[in-house]
Amino acid sequence: MSLVVDYVNAVFTVFLVVLVIRILLSWVPAAPAGRVTGALWRFFHESTDWYLRPFRRVIPPLGMFDLSPIVALIVLYVINAVVVRVLDLL
Repeated sequence: MSLVVDYVNAVFTVFLVVLVIRILLSWVPAAPAGRVTGALWRFFHESTDWYLRPFRRVIPPLGMFDLSPIVALIVLYVINAVVVRVLDLL
């Protein structure tokens, strides 16, 4: 069962890292013009939009600040901890 726990934890960790990169990219004003950098920009946005969308509907931006990605990050971290703990107990 340890292999399953490690795999699930790794999947959550990869998505957490992608989400953090997405949050950092939100501070950059526009998508880079290069082909490779533009593709990376789109990857990080498209791979996290589905997860961030519900949080953005519930938590409106406060002026220039959008707190929904930070709340989404915390929720994902808590879900990761709970799922890994439950799987570890099995």
